[in-house]
Order: sequence, then C-alpha cells, then structure tokens
Amino acid sequence: MAYKDPENTILLETTKGDVVIELYPDLAPGHVERIKELAREGAYDGVVFHRVIDGFMAQTGDVKFGKQGGSSFNPGRAGMGGSDKPDLKAEFSNANHGRGACSMARSQSPNSANSQFFICFDDAAFLNRQYTVWGQVIEGMDNVDKIKRGEPVQDPDSIVSMRVAADTE
Repeated sequence: MAYKDPENTILLETTKGDVVIELYPDLAPGHVERIKELAREGAYDGVVFHRVIDGFMAQTGDVKFGKQGGSSFNPGRAGMGGSDKPDLKAEFSNANHGRGACSMARSQSPNSANSQFFICFDDAAFLNRQYTVWGQVIEGMDNVDKIKRGEPVQDPDSIVSMRVAADTE
C-alpha cells in the first residue's frame, strides 16, 4: 500500500484488525517523534488496551505495566506506567478530539505525557487544548470500534505490532 507520507504513517495491528494512523508532525513534533521512536523499538508490541470507555475512547500504550510478556507486565497496574524516556512537554492545539483522533494520555500535569495514548470513538471536544492530538485514524476505525470495553478491561485486546510505514516498504 502506498501512503502519502510513509515516514508519518503508523501501521497498527491490533487483535481486532489493522488500523492506519496519519501522524501530525506539524501539530505535535515532540509527540510524533516519541510515538515513532517507541514504535521503532517495538515497545508497543503486545501492549493491552487497558481502559476502553464506550462512546469515548480506547486507551493503550503503557509500555511498562501493560506489555504482555514484558518483565513488568501487571494487568492490575496497566495504565500507571510509561517508558523510561523523559515525559513530554505539552503540545496542545486547536485540533479537535473527533472520531478517530489519536491523542496522548497524561496525568494532572500538562507536561506528563510519555507513552500512553488513546483513540477517540466519538467527538470529545471537551478535551481540546488540554491533551495533545498527534494523529488521526485514516483506515480501520471499524476495527477500533471492536476493541473490548472496560475500566479495567478483563481479558483485554492488545496491539500486536505498531510500525512506521516507511520501515515496512
């Protein structure tokens, strides 16, 4: 498959099917760089969708406690960890948290995003300018819709692999 900008396209294989995400390096350069860096390290492979709220979003990306087969995997703590890289400075914008928006999860501190992210099921404009949108699902949103719901999710779906399209050509 030919993508407009393979270096800024993520190929996400989930247990529910494939998802293609267009990255927004102009909107969130630091976050896009981190997503690509972790994807290239294979850090997201095997990571569960630990918090999935119907009508809102599917959250994943805890590469510490949410990575199945990882040394620190702990389903009870999934969502509390991140990578060993420093937290990111917020890159808030006017981008809408609409259906298919990919945005970085964080704690109360605006500059606490690290590796966790979420994909919006529906419009969540109340998050605008408070969370960093770094991409948009351009294919496979029907597969995101199939991800098992829960807070926490019992027997959760997961990321099988997450790659930068440029690396797969």
